[in-house]
Amino acid sequence: MKSVLLIEDDGVLRANTAELLELSGYVVKTASNGKKGVSAAIECLPDVIICDIMMPELDGYGVLRALAEEESTRDIPFIFLSAKTEYQDVRKGMQEGADDYLTKPFTENELIGAIESRMARSAILKDRDISKTSHATSSVCLRSLQEFILYMKEHGKISQFENGETIYREGIHCTLIYLIISGVVKTHRLDEKGKELITGLYKTNDFFGFSDFTKNESYREQATAIEKTRLTSIPKTELKPILENNPELAFDFIQLFTENLSEVKEQLVEMAYGSVRKRTARTILKFAEKLDQGIDGKLHILRSDLASVAGMATETLIRTLSSFKKEGLIDIKDRNIRIIDAAKLKSIK
Repeated sequence: MKSVLLIEDDGVLRANTAELLELSGYVVKTASNGKKGVSAAIECLPDVIICDIMMPELDGYGVLRALAEEESTRDIPFIFLSAKTEYQDVRKGMQEGADDYLTKPFTENELIGAIESRMARSAILKDRDISKTSHATSSVCLRSLQEFILYMKEHGKISQFENGETIYREGIHCTLIYLIISGVVKTHRLDEKGKELITGLYKTNDFFGFSDFTKNESYREQATAIEKTRLTSIPKTELKPILENNPELAFDFIQLFTENLSEVKEQLVEMAYGSVRKRTARTILKFAEKLDQGIDGKLHILRSDLASVAGMATETLIRTLSSFKKEGLIDIKDRNIRIIDAAKLKSIK
């Protein structure tokens, strides 16, 4: 069933329109103002959005601009719903990027007709884009992971994120494959008690954001830059035909996934059975590797991030760091950690 997001501040009109849409076979989600509407659109990714213009918190134009900035929502058909009937009002709505404009009061046929027309147009354009992509990528010859990295840097969409900026959130549909050009990214999620668990650390030339290539799944974790980071990305629909036509590259990806899985298993075993000292030492060395820091380099890492990867309370980690400092294994100054004796850290039992 197709889904519709209705953003309307008039409670009676919102309820009546939602009921009309549900009776017509649509799954309907509603929002009472523009700010809630933006959050709902990003969370549920409807097939079409119907939005009032004059609303509190954020008006319809603001909603359209906000969704246009989001990779996951910018292509969703957007229909303005307004009592403004002047030509200049309609023209402004269309210039802002809306796909259609319905004036109040409207009939059932007008509403359903606008929705079906916009969704049909969107489906045609999507099929056309997929066809173009498949044709373009099917002839691409890439024999190794290194060649694919160069391909992504040349043909992918470049984006930049500051330290602490979110790249994607949990619950957002997986549409892109990411490659780090420079910087470091962590993937993380919250447990039932609200405690953060870091599920992965990625550095230059690492891929992340992978999901099933055929299902429209959502991310189960959040990705955040932990230093200034530059990324390139391509749609996962573009990667699939490339792998189908380049078996050597597909084998390289299988090898990459196998290594990543082995690393995750090792981390889980470490968290379950390793001593606090060993887990702390391994985590410091892991961050040093991901942040490309040598023995004399300084690591500026949040203690909460270290504790999350090591699988321990922040207070326990801080006590262990103090112990390492007293033993001359590390130095701590201005919240920075400097590795003094990497060999001894590696040898901790």
